[in-house]
Amino acid sequence: MWGAMREIPRATVGRLARYLQGLEELGRRTVSSADIASAVGVSAAQVRRDLSYLGPQGIRGVGYETSHLLTALRRELGLVDRVGVAIVGAGNLGQALAGYGGFEHRGFVVSGIYDIDQEKVGTSIHGHQVRHLGRLSADAVDRLFAIAIIATPADAAPEVLQRLAAGGVRSVLNFSPTVLKAPASMEVRNVDLSTELQILSFYRGRPPNGLLP
Repeated sequence: MWGAMREIPRATVGRLARYLQGLEELGRRTVSSADIASAVGVSAAQVRRDLSYLGPQGIRGVGYETSHLLTALRRELGLVDRVGVAIVGAGNLGQALAGYGGFEHRGFVVSGIYDIDQEKVGTSIHGHQVRHLGRLSADAVDRLFAIAIIATPADAAPEVLQRLAAGGVRSVLNFSPTVLKAPASMEVRNVDLSTELQILSFYRGRPPNGLLP
């Protein structure tokens, strides 16, 4: 039976998204756990453990039927229908995100761009009209979008988060250079590009796997 059988750990959810991408790129009618593992860089045993949360079992000697597995992954990740995404902040980063062509391919659609700058409000960015930030909560209540991306300066991000929370938004991707602490009802993923570069800087002069010579 396809569908979630029990609560799925956070780490597994992250890998399920990678499996979905890997399966789409493989483009085969059937796949084995080893095929998926090779595509995303984990072990075959890990793949089998993760997919066990979805319910289906592969057939020994045949593997998984790709179309069924894709359906189960999309259902578990909430991607059966297009998911509306709001971009808050119409600066350089927000404009780049609005023009990113990969959203629609992955099941997302930009349904709103918001800013407080009156010179930007009412203009069009990649075919999307910029709305005033004051409409954010009401549009969230009206279910214009389900996920929000914060691409504002750090000092503006907490207010944006409050507006999203007031609108009932539960999922936020934060690109502003500050760590946002959200209420328990929200899931906020903080993405700080500078921090990621600092981590990479640590590894750049070290041997693979951090092993000393």
